[in-house]
Amino acid sequence: MYVVCADHLEQAIDEFVDVYETPPDLYELGSVSLTDWSAPSHCTFCERAPKYLVV
Repeated sequence: MYVVCADHLEQAIDEFVDVYETPPDLYELGSVSLTDWSAPSHCTFCERAPKYLVV
């Protein structure tokens, strides 16, 4: 699972496919809410605010 900014979305998708050999599901963090999970305050790859959840 990756939580990424727009600039790192492609990198997260590429890494996900490399590991799991299947395309991920993509969600915009603003349109999804999970009760037992809160999004990190920064992107997996940098310090920017995350925009997407890649799972």
